[in-house]
Amino acid sequence: MKKVYHILPLTTLVVSVSSCSNAGSRKAERPNIIVILADDVGYSDVGCYGGEIETPNIDRLAQNGLRYRQFYNCARSCPTRASLLTGLYPHQAGMGWMAAADLQRPPYQGYLNRQCVTFGDVLQTAGYTTCMSGKWHVSSDRQNKGMVKDNWPLQRGFNRFYGITGGASNYFKVHYTNDNEQGVSPDDGTFYFTHAISDSATAFINRHNYRQSPLFIYVAYTAAHWPLHALQKDIDKYRDRYKKGWDILREERFARQKKMGLFAENAVLSPRDKAVAAWDSLSTEQQQEFTMRMAIYAAQIDAMDQGIGRIVQSLKDKGQLENTLIMFLCDNGACAEHVSGGQRKDVDGKEDTYESYRINWANLSSTPYREYKHYTNEGGIATPLIVHYPNGISKKLNNTFVDEYGHLTDIMATCAEVGKATYPETSKGHAITPMQGVSLTPNFSGQRTGRGTTCWEHEGNIALRDGKWKIVTKTKEGDPFDAASVQLYDMEADPTEMNDLSKTDPERTKRMFAAWTQWAQDIGVFPIDTRTYGERQRAYKRIINGEFDDYFGDWNLICRDDAQVRFSIDTVNVISGKNTAKIEVVKKGEKPASAQMKWVVNLRKDEKLHIGFSAKADRNTSLIFRLEKVNRPQQKELDETIALTPDIKEAEFKNIRIKENGNYQLVFYAGHTEGVCWVDNVKLRIEE
Repeated sequence: MKKVYHILPLTTLVVSVSSCSNAGSRKAERPNIIVILADDVGYSDVGCYGGEIETPNIDRLAQNGLRYRQFYNCARSCPTRASLLTGLYPHQAGMGWMAAADLQRPPYQGYLNRQCVTFGDVLQTAGYTTCMSGKWHVSSDRQNKGMVKDNWPLQRGFNRFYGITGGASNYFKVHYTNDNEQGVSPDDGTFYFTHAISDSATAFINRHNYRQSPLFIYVAYTAAHWPLHALQKDIDKYRDRYKKGWDILREERFARQKKMGLFAENAVLSPRDKAVAAWDSLSTEQQQEFTMRMAIYAAQIDAMDQGIGRIVQSLKDKGQLENTLIMFLCDNGACAEHVSGGQRKDVDGKEDTYESYRINWANLSSTPYREYKHYTNEGGIATPLIVHYPNGISKKLNNTFVDEYGHLTDIMATCAEVGKATYPETSKGHAITPMQGVSLTPNFSGQRTGRGTTCWEHEGNIALRDGKWKIVTKTKEGDPFDAASVQLYDMEADPTEMNDLSKTDPERTKRMFAAWTQWAQDIGVFPIDTRTYGERQRAYKRIINGEFDDYFGDWNLICRDDAQVRFSIDTVNVISGKNTAKIEVVKKGEKPASAQMKWVVNLRKDEKLHIGFSAKADRNTSLIFRLEKVNRPQQKELDETIALTPDIKEAEFKNIRIKENGNYQLVFYAGHTEGVCWVDNVKLRIEE
């Protein structure tokens, strides 16, 4: 049985960031490279893949370049971004699941590991200046909250960064990162995050010295990820366009896809999702609301396309478009998640709403496929890929399709080849996992890449593609993985996965599943975890950041107006390890609750807790420590006043039995006396 992932012969080359300034003699051999990633945009949303949304700039890139009929992402934001950035399967980079939790296994640690390098790292070795604009989402959420920057873009191969390190944001009010510094968007009605991402990318283009070095930019939009936020002028363009409903629009999109040659005439449109009602069965009020949801979603994509137009124009103005490789793709399939929050429930695209467009319209965005983000059916992992490279793609291939399938890992291989960069075997003292992709450059002259077997796993949803054959399973969150549910499809005859052949060709199904199992064992997929998003997060909160290795990550710090308190991480006057929490009361408050440092954890009835910590102060004082119910602080499971001195005090509390299910908080109350205290080595052990 052939190996199910690619290992390419490599040599070692590691050069520091400073090599950017030494690229002058090599600049003519290397094109600029721009990788553009859309967020939660479905396979058929952009015009050149069948959509009715106006995307003239994206479409123009396709008309003057290549489109891939079958290109694959990793079904979800974090895994896709990790794979795209590193050229590895997401598990190999440490991102088999999401940044929301460290699942206590290296393939699922929730942030980029040290056995991978990014295309920023790799292209810097060839003298590129590397920039990023947009959404990062491959560093731990906990570490981001604690301002631990080890895995932020500038620490992982980029010279410049503007954007967000997390996964989602209000489009009108953003807490952004500029390089390594934090900022807040202006509150004057002029800010829209999609345009800010585009503007920062154009600024990188306009200010760059192309005589000194070629330029690489990773542009990672948050559009069209929820919340549904868009500018009124863009929404107004689409107010009437979706009144005909998803049933007619799915048929129209599929007809356009066939007409443009994306699918064969005998291809079959998947039926409307059973969870989606027929459009004509909705009330007038329901139709109006859903029409508005899709209008806002379309406006978000429209705004992204406008920005891509500005990026292309900036390259033209600099005389760089012909010698720039541009690749456009999406991070996962359409998003069917039901999100509803915000101060108001009106669906109008304003900043105080927080809505999604729902499975109803995601079913349209997935046309003609089944399923969505999360899943490894085509609707979850198929992405448009548009490649525009005037100096590198044969002109006779402009506006044509590539029939061969490809995968995210191929983007790294392509960047390394056209940039004449060497993917390293070691970096900063760490052995680097070999690149898994193959370069797409043969496709640029009408040749084949020879991509072999390709594998997936996300939340127990698995797939393997080998030539025209594909196996796939769908696993709902919370349900156990079922190996007997593996389905088999002939992707040439049945690209929309309508005819399961697993029963008529059981030997092939068994053989392909064995190949997937070997891959899964090699990269650490087992045991397969299918817990819900919330369950994983709650389990992670039980692993307390008690030695402050992630600074104040996941700790909530509160100070009332009647006190003046400074929270900081002390790396000099430590109690244990490298970091200790320091609470400095400059002006005491009127009540003991003036300042709080608290950790929230979900607990179950009859569980027993063992809690401990170390503390000291700069003078004789006291610290109040409590375990209490969230939103019911009067319900205290533990209420202790701890006497502190300049000597280290060890506090320990055992066998605290929880009386009812719910969220509880461990709270250190300070602020009732002036002075400084230090807290460290907080331990939380839970017994069922």
